[in-house]
Amino acid sequence: MQTDIQIAQAAKMLPIKEVAAKIGIKEHELYHYGPYKAKVTLDLIKRVSGNPDGKLILVTAINPTPAGEGKTTTTVGLGQALNRLGKNTIIALREPSLGPVMGVKGGAAGGGYSQVVPMEDINLHFTGDMHAITAANNLLSALIDNHIQHGNELRIDPRNIFWRRVADMNDRALRDVIVGLGGKANGFVREEGFMITVASEVMAVLCLANDLEDLKLRLGEMIIAYNTDGKPVRAADLRAQGAMALLLKDAIMPNLVQTLENTPCFMHGGPFANIAHGCNSVQATRLALKLADYVITEAGFGADLGAEKFLDIKCRAAELKPDAAVIVATVRALKYNGGMPKASLQEENMLALESGFCNLEKHVENIKKFGLPTVVALNVFATDSDAEIAFVKSRCEALGVRCAVCEVFGKGGAGGVELAGAVLDVIEKQPSQYRPIYDADLIIDEKIQLIAREIYGAREAVYTSKARKQMERLSELGFGGLPICMAKTQYSLSDNPALLGRPQGFVITVSEMRVSAGAGFIVAQTGDIMTMPGLSRSPAAQKIDIKPDGEIVGLF
Repeated sequence: MQTDIQIAQAAKMLPIKEVAAKIGIKEHELYHYGPYKAKVTLDLIKRVSGNPDGKLILVTAINPTPAGEGKTTTTVGLGQALNRLGKNTIIALREPSLGPVMGVKGGAAGGGYSQVVPMEDINLHFTGDMHAITAANNLLSALIDNHIQHGNELRIDPRNIFWRRVADMNDRALRDVIVGLGGKANGFVREEGFMITVASEVMAVLCLANDLEDLKLRLGEMIIAYNTDGKPVRAADLRAQGAMALLLKDAIMPNLVQTLENTPCFMHGGPFANIAHGCNSVQATRLALKLADYVITEAGFGADLGAEKFLDIKCRAAELKPDAAVIVATVRALKYNGGMPKASLQEENMLALESGFCNLEKHVENIKKFGLPTVVALNVFATDSDAEIAFVKSRCEALGVRCAVCEVFGKGGAGGVELAGAVLDVIEKQPSQYRPIYDADLIIDEKIQLIAREIYGAREAVYTSKARKQMERLSELGFGGLPICMAKTQYSLSDNPALLGRPQGFVITVSEMRVSAGAGFIVAQTGDIMTMPGLSRSPAAQKIDIKPDGEIVGLF
């Protein structure tokens, strides 16, 4: 089989205006970035706002493993399969970050014959959204230091500035830095640091904003520091929100691309799923719902992170009511959760599969707690035995959930027809009873305890003295009614990445708590969550090249 990039480069793409026309978008409502990608104007969003909503289907997964699960590939393949069945379908995805593309994770446009194209453009600079977010974030950083340099009228406490600069690249050397060196003319000397762009609150704000005016208001609400009296200092206090919104005037418009089978895809926004809410933009999802009968979207990492935040944060904020969920699993990943080493996963091992099935079982239980009809997509590989596949299907049946074999990587939409049929069937027969797992009006501790017990399966959540003081302070400042965004490892249901399967009786430790006031949620951090990744010993960047004729190689 050809590599992902070879398949993508051989794709027969339609001009993006033709893709747009299929879903009722007019030519003047497109903002072209070449022949195959475009932004859609905010006027389009206003024009279709009165249309009825289509059905919203969330694709999530078990906890990610080194074996790979193929969540984005399944999302793309399911969209293609529904279109093959004659259903008007649009896919809504997040944008990739350059850091992981040049690191070890790779891109975020699917794989095999279920990809979004033009893949090279999407995984590189795309339409410039990441750069605009970087510029807006760092403008605010510059304004903070400039304000201190020119007298510090707001009495910002330099020891209590927690707004950080960002770069869209994995660069561990920037995690902790000193700014202002070189004398009085270069500013006030203080400790600083960089995060990767997708970790910026600006990204979260962009993805949750309803429109340009809401974006500006949310940017102004972002808390950047405390003053010497311990009171919050917001971006609006520096009069930063106008210029920041201007830098984001194009980035707020959703991007339209297509799959290998010319299924329309809105690809917009990309917040981290372990420290932010991990979903594509509200603008893109709402627009897709107004233009299609079925919208397929995904949330980052496993269902304990991305799906929980999609259902408790994004859907609550945007008043979305999802109709069904698909949980992606693989035999290989389940065996890994059962203690089987990665090097042996191609071998049949029923004991490891049975032992690791509990991870999928817990995620199925969790999605049902939100009241969503659920289908398991078993993403199969050539090394999976008939006995292993039959075992997973049988155990899913015992859980009362449909399980469909998925072969979209090697067969495209044709390999997802069984899955598409199962999804259509459960939507028809099981009306969604969607509800968040907690009431936002509960106190902060009660919301965290509910997530820890109900979603992770923990005995309880405990707090460091620092986190407890921060929680009390946030309540005093009036933020207690916000949803909770748990920052946790993606590799385990617990906060310990080494605990695979379905851990029992463990305790979640919240080490730090802060508010993302512009995004509208409280971040509760557990474990050691890296906001600026580093490159590996052999990063993907060393294998990527461009030939004299313009051909890109090594991107995957």
